[in-house]
This record gives sequence, structure tokens and C-alpha cells, in this order.
Amino acid sequence: MVQTRSSLTKQRHIPDSKTRSQRITGASHVNAKKRKKESKVKRSEKVGDLDPVQPVFVGEFPQVVRDEQAMLLQKRVSGDVCISGGMDKETSLAWIICGNRLFVWSYLSSSASRKCVVLDLPSGVSPSNSWMLFIVNWDTTHRKNDKSVKQCNSAGVVMCNQRTRALVYWPDIYSDNGRSPKTSLASNDGLSCLNSLIASAISGGSHACVALACGSNGELWQFYCSPTGIQRKQIYPDVLSSSYQGSESGLLLGTKGYPQSLIWRFSQHYLEESNRQFFLLTDHEIQCFVITLSSNIAVMKLWSHEIIGADGDLGIQKNLAGQKWVWPLDLQVDNQGKVITILIATFCKDRLSSSSYIEKKAPIQVIIPKARVEEEDFLFSMRLRVGGMPSGSAIILSGDGTATVSHYWRNSTRLYQFDLPYDAGKVLDASVFHSLDDDEDGPWAVLTEKAGVWAIPEKAILIGGVEPPERSLSRKGSSNERSAHEDRRNLSDAVNVVPRRAGSEAWDAGDRQMAVFTGITRRAAQDEESEALLNHLFHDFLLSGQVDGSLDRLRSAGAFERDGETNVFIQVSKSIVDTLAKHWTTTRGAEIVALAVVSTQLVDKQQKHQKFLQFLALSKCHEELCSRQRECLQTIMEHGEKLAAMIQLRELQNLISQNRSTGAGFPYSSSESEISGSLWDLIQLVGERARRNTVLLMDRDNAEVFYSKVSDLEELFYCLDKQLGNLISAEMPLVVQIQKACELSNACVTLARAAKHYKNEYHMWYPSPECLTPWDSQPVVRRGLWSIAFSMLQLLTEISHLDMSRKSDFRYNLEALTEVLLEAYSGAITAIVERGEEHKGLLDEYWSRRDTLLDSLFQLVKISVETSYQNSSEGTEEQSEAILRDLSSHLLSIAKRHEGYQTLWNLCCDLNDSELLRNLMHESMGPKGGFSYFVFKQLYDTKQFSKLIRLGEEFQEELVMFLKQHQDLLWLHEVFLHQFSSASETLHALALSQDDNSIAAAIEGNESNGTEIEPAFAERKRFLHLSKIAALAGFHSTVYPLKNSPAR
Repeated sequence: MVQTRSSLTKQRHIPDSKTRSQRITGASHVNAKKRKKESKVKRSEKVGDLDPVQPVFVGEFPQVVRDEQAMLLQKRVSGDVCISGGMDKETSLAWIICGNRLFVWSYLSSSASRKCVVLDLPSGVSPSNSWMLFIVNWDTTHRKNDKSVKQCNSAGVVMCNQRTRALVYWPDIYSDNGRSPKTSLASNDGLSCLNSLIASAISGGSHACVALACGSNGELWQFYCSPTGIQRKQIYPDVLSSSYQGSESGLLLGTKGYPQSLIWRFSQHYLEESNRQFFLLTDHEIQCFVITLSSNIAVMKLWSHEIIGADGDLGIQKNLAGQKWVWPLDLQVDNQGKVITILIATFCKDRLSSSSYIEKKAPIQVIIPKARVEEEDFLFSMRLRVGGMPSGSAIILSGDGTATVSHYWRNSTRLYQFDLPYDAGKVLDASVFHSLDDDEDGPWAVLTEKAGVWAIPEKAILIGGVEPPERSLSRKGSSNERSAHEDRRNLSDAVNVVPRRAGSEAWDAGDRQMAVFTGITRRAAQDEESEALLNHLFHDFLLSGQVDGSLDRLRSAGAFERDGETNVFIQVSKSIVDTLAKHWTTTRGAEIVALAVVSTQLVDKQQKHQKFLQFLALSKCHEELCSRQRECLQTIMEHGEKLAAMIQLRELQNLISQNRSTGAGFPYSSSESEISGSLWDLIQLVGERARRNTVLLMDRDNAEVFYSKVSDLEELFYCLDKQLGNLISAEMPLVVQIQKACELSNACVTLARAAKHYKNEYHMWYPSPECLTPWDSQPVVRRGLWSIAFSMLQLLTEISHLDMSRKSDFRYNLEALTEVLLEAYSGAITAIVERGEEHKGLLDEYWSRRDTLLDSLFQLVKISVETSYQNSSEGTEEQSEAILRDLSSHLLSIAKRHEGYQTLWNLCCDLNDSELLRNLMHESMGPKGGFSYFVFKQLYDTKQFSKLIRLGEEFQEELVMFLKQHQDLLWLHEVFLHQFSSASETLHALALSQDDNSIAAAIEGNESNGTEIEPAFAERKRFLHLSKIAALAGFHSTVYPLKNSPAR
């Protein structure tokens, strides 16, 4: 795997890679650093010009690591420089051993915030490159649902030497007390090498863990590690059962070097789990064990599954037709612990023709057919990694420092070899930039010996993958070379990859994937031409102010043919608002948001976007988009909204930082709270998510990425929804929870109001809004707003003991957030109704959350009124009513806007203001009666019939509509309206009604309180008499019309 990518595709002759890899000089290291810097500058200036098949630089080593490497090179130590390293996916920590020092840092952190822990190896432990290391994360053992992207703050390190079996344990590398190592040395007499190491925290232990290691002679070792020392114990002297030795027609197996691999079934461990399962890979089977994680450690074998044996139908053997030797090399498990991936090597029977005879049936993948391997030890040095993108891909690491990604595509395996255009040294390890989303893969991450951390984008693997060539697996020669050892073993390496859940479609839809990818490539040519033309015309406009012929030229180039995100006008607008600054990154952490350069960059973007809108208007492109592509124009205008919102958010963050530095408004003080707040933490989350989803941004600071990716402002609300528990923890003091919730609520309101202000200011530029859902009404935004609102509702029951100012601040923030959330629902419902789509579910959700929020706000207002009344020494009822009227004014406005009739009713009742009630009834006349109908129903349900009938004087027709469903009172209103004939018919129907309840209700409404209701027969008789009287009155009113009859 030593050839570069170009040599694989063109089969060019290259110099011997072994010789090249031995050129470890200071000049080459400096040259590598220089090229990386040039690569970063070029990428900052123009990302689109990058070679899509090349790896992407993520981050340099911490400075202390570079200094240590330079010192080792200057000393020119004899022999190989002892450098080994690795990456831990769970904690996102990388480690390197240089000489007698261990360096640990987060490979996800940007250079601006990177911290590196330096640990000295204890005396008596000789430097070597045969160290295995496992990191025990103490943080994730406390909360099972923690998905925070914060750096690991508490971790232990277990390190074991494969050859000497020496074991070193640091209880907590982030604590001064935990950096004192514990060492356990073993006798070298007759001991075999250790092949694999795993470790896990022990429940109830203070920085205590258990480590397991398997040896090449079949033994399984247990190490109990604690701050007081290390205890080692051999728990299985031989986990290998008898291996089948077949004839020429069978499989030949050897036990030398086994068991080969240990791995936990589930990568994460939580404190509440008292046991944990792990897999062990032997020469012919997979064994599953369970270990009890307590003071009494016990290991028990659960089951074993034979994958290679005498039975040709067992395991993977049935897919290995004609193979004589089979070596299981490594084993990996997916994140869910359900899919096992095995790396195996096979020796072909037909040595003359070098045929592999491997049947290409899923899940078997042929990785490298007819490859040459010089040493068996080289096979056992190969390691496997899974979990990266493309979904279902795997990466194979060899002992000589090469890395190859294998991806199943178009019914065949394609390979992508990690290679840099300069000497980066060996590949030490590979991992995954795991996504913040549940169960999603991330891009591959590669740790190199000299060049830091790199990422392999998914697109690079899809484009740069090649068919498996015939070549050597090691750096010791090329497959094109002839040698005296051509009769050595011909090997076929295969990966037993079953379809993983996230990428099961890759097996059955390889052709479709290629077709889609090829289609995108074909379309890109015309899109790039029209986008380049638009950029050119816009640039000319910026210089000259002229737009002559722009519309016709863009039409001819097909610029108006694309809809959605592929529209070239959207792409140019997006490029304006999402432009990355060249020199924005700072090493001062949170202070980045206070820098004037941030505001300057955002304002410059805003001015340029406004110029772009002017160009669209003057060139008549705006008119064309408004008539043909309303949604595209809407998106362009929303870019302006988001940019205006981002500017205001930055100003808010600056204000919060200033207040926090002076202590204003922050009663809870600590070293962490002085430099961090919930808004800053949210910015970090959003920036981190963008960095992980776009590997080109991995070397940027989180805050820089957040303030640059303006068009992805919805991601802020996504992180609010998914990560709120990490921003506001139940373990925090109540006052801190409330302060953080208010800070996040204020941020959301600031964004919404700034966007609304921009929309009002530029409303003439917008297309017709029919059927278009605004960005701030999208489901992801609504979910984020509701998450913070619901969090505040949960805190509502615990604020009673807070002072008046904090209660008022909490109520103000919840009130403003409620208005924003309900407006978001209103916009979404309007668009859905206009499109004629099903909207009942959304309406029900809107009504439910509206009533919950408005009722909670009403209770908050009452609490504030009661507190103010009690604090007043001369409080009167009139003063209490005035306070209530003042504090409820905004709530009243929100309830009117969103038809919160229950809140309106409660306010009118508490104020005892019948005039306000009648005004609201006049203002809210909905299609179903509006607020009037609600008031009538409240009076009817509470049996306030006299008040209900009196309202009929002012709301005659409305009450008639309501009483049609309540015949028991309809006749009274009809009598008031002098509709005696109708009243007579209603009374007659009541007298003959089979519903005694209606008759009883009518009697209650007609008689004073306390009067005993007469038997049904007497009531019916009375209604018949009243019916006759009403009929007679109707006859006389027709003959002798009454004067001053009520108006209809």
C-alpha cells in the first residue's frame, strides 16, 4: 500500500517507498509544516479550488509535541526514534509517545483552544514503540444521555507494553493528584507478547478500572488499576480450543499469535451498568465474555461462534472457496454493538496463477487480490477501523504506517489510499470525527507521525477510489518489481463486512449511488459556468455600477433553470454571507466574540449582500425571480434576514461578555462562569457541529465557524433542541439554571426580532408570500424554541423564593419567547393551509402549546402582582388592579393575536372589567363566533344565565348562533328580541322534549337561585302555557306593532 493515488490509477513507476520513508530529517519536517501552512492559506482563500480527492488538513500537533519531536531529531539518537500514537473515538483524544513522554490532546479542538497534557513515563520503563494505550473516560460514566461536545475533563490512561508486559496507569491525567503514575512490571522469562488491550471504569470505585489483555500464547490477563496500585491476574491460561488442521482440501490453521483482538461490545459505558460484554478473536472463532464491574471482578464466558472450521457451511468459510490458509487479523463492532466486522487474510491454493478464488458474495469483500506479503508478522500488525463515511466503509492500517480505505461500490470493492504529497511519516492510527447526531457516521480522521491530524472527506473516497490492484501490502517493494522471491505466498486480504444499519443501501444500490454521483458531476459543468458568469457580472457591477445585458446573458447561460439550493443566485448569495475570514482565528478563546473584527466582517457581508440585491434589481433579475422562482428569491432575502440577526446576536454576546467580566447580573460566580455562558456554550455547539459536518472547517475555531456560516442559522435551533440538557443541567444551582435559560431565551428573541425588522424594512423586495414557509417558521426552529420554552416552564414551579427583579426578568423573557414561538407556528400554519396540505396535527400542537404558555404567563403575572401588593405598605385593591392591568398588557396583546381566549377571559374576570370584555368580544369575531362564543360558553357552563342573556342586548346575532345549540335558553333571548312566534315554537319543542336536563336548565335560567325545581310534568305544563302566551303575544305584535322594539 505504498504507492500514491496517482500510481494506482496510472501505474507509474515510483521510487522505492521504503527508502523514502527512512528520510527522517529536520528539513523534511520543516518542509511538511511549510506545505501545510500553504495548504491552509489556499483553502481559506478559495475552498472550491481544492483537489476533491485529497485529504484535508485538520490540525497540527500541539506545540509541545512539535518541540519534543524537533529535540529528538536534533539529538540524532541511534536507531529508530521511538514514536507511537493512537486515537480514541469515544473521547476524541489523540496521543503520541515521543521518547519517554506521553502527550494527550483533543483532535477535535481547533488550534485556538487546544490543550495538551504532558506525562513523563515512570523510571524503569524503557522507551519503545510497542505501547498499547486505552483511555478510560470518567465523564461519560456519570450521565447516560450526555451528548455534549465539551472536551473530556476527567480521564484515566492505561498503557501496556506489548513485549515487556509492563503496565502504567494514570488515574486522572487532568487532575494534579491523578498524574502520579502507578507501574506494574512483569518478568520477561518465557512470556509471549500481548496483542490487544481494553479497559473499563468500575462502578463505585474512585478512579478505579479494570484492564484486560490477551497474549499471543492464548492467555487472557486481568489488571485491576486504582490510585493505590495495580494488581495483575491471569484469568484464562488458554482461551484457544483445539484448532482444526485439515488436509489439502481443508483449511490449515495455526494458533501462533492468537488470540489477536479484544474489543468491548458497546463502546460507551455508564455508571449504572454493573457489567459489560467484550469480544475476543481467536484463530477460528469469536468468543463473547461478560465482566462484572465491581469490587469483586468476575469474568465469565457467554458463548462462542466458530467462523472457520471443518464444516464448510460454518461462518465465513463458505465464502472462502479454495482457500488453504486463513488468518483472522482484527475485529471491530459498530456503535450499536450489533454488527461485527472481521479483517481476515487468506492463502490461495493456486500459487502458480495467483488466483484468489474468493467468491464475491456479500458480505465478503475482496480488498487486495494477489498481494505479496514478505513476513507473517506483517499480517498480524494490520488493524481494522469502522464507522466512517461513506457508510459501510472500513480503513485498514498496516504496521509499516500505511492506511487504505475500503468501500463497497457498484458491486465491487474500491480502495482509497491515504497519501500526502510530502513525507508525513507513518500513519499512527485512524478514527472517526463522529457526528453529533445520533447513529450517524462521520468522516475518517488520520493521525500521522509528522504532519498532524488529517481528514478524508467522503467525496474524496467516492471519487478517488480505485479497483484493487496487484501490489505488495508493505513498503518493501512494488508489485511491478521482479525479485527472487516471487514464489512467496500470494495472499488475498478480505474484510468480512456485513451491511451496517446506517449504510445497508450501499450493498444493493451501488449502481444507483454511482448514477446519482455521476449525474451531479455532469450537471455541475453548466451550473459552474452560469455561477461563474453571475459572479463576473456582479463583480463588474461593483466596479462600474453597470448591468447592461446581464439578464439576457444569464438567461442564455441557464441561470434561471435551477430551483432550490442548486439555483446559482442562491449559491452566490450564500457565498457572500458564508465567506470565511482569512485571519479570524484567535488564541484568546471566548474573547473572539468581543473583537471588532467580528462586527466588521459581518457588516462587510451585509453591505455586499445589499449590493447584490441592488444588482438583481437593476439587471431585472429580481423581477425574473419574483415571477418565476419565488422560493429562490425568498431564500436570498432570508440570507439578509439571517445576516441581520447574526449581527444583533454578536452584539448581544458582546454585551453579555462585558457584563460577566464586571459581574453585573451574574450572582453565581466561578472561574468557569466568568468566561462562559449558555449563549457562548450554544455557539460552541453549533460551531462544533458545523466543523464535524464539514471537514474543511476542522482547523477553524468553533465561534469563527458559527459567525461565518450565516446561512445555516437554523443549526442554532437544532442544537437547542438536541443539546439543551448539556446547556442547562439539573445539577446546576437553580439561580444559574434560570439565568442560563433567560440568556438563551433572550438570544432566540433577539434573532427573531432582528429578522422581523429586516423583513419589515425590505418588504418591497420580497416575493408574494403565498404558500412559502419562512425560515423562522420551519420545524427545526419551532422545536428549538419550544425546547427552551419548555425548560423555562419546568423552572416555573421553583422560582417562588426568588426576589422580585429575577421573577420579573424571568417573566419578561418567557413572555417574549412565547410571542416568537407562537408567531413561528402562525407562519407555518398559514403556509400549509395555503398549500392545501393536512394541518390538523400542527394546529392541535399549536393550540396546546399556546394554552400552556399563556396560562403559565398568567400565573406569573398573578405572582408578580401578589408580591408587589405584599411589599407595598399601603396597598389597596385599586393599586392591585392597576398593577395587574399594567403587567398584563403585553400578555393581553399576545392572547388577542393568537386567540388565547382562556387567558383573555381570566384577565377580564380578575380585573372585573366588563367593558374590556365587551371590547374584546367586538374585536375578536372569528368564523366560529370568536371570543364571543367562548364567553357565552363560559357563562353557560358556569350557569350564569342572567349575565349570558344580558350580553344578548349588545351581541344579539352572536348569541342567537350560540343558543341554537342550547334550546333551553333560546326562547328567553327570542322573547327579548320580540320574536314571539319563534319563542312559542321553542317553548313548545321544550315541553315535548324527551330531555329532562334541558327542561331543568331552562327552569334554572328562569327562576331565582334557591328555588326548588318542580317535577318534569309541571315544568312541561308551564312551558306549554308560556308557548301559548308567546304565540298570543306574537299575534298582537303583528296587529299592533310595539314601539321601540330592539334593533335587529
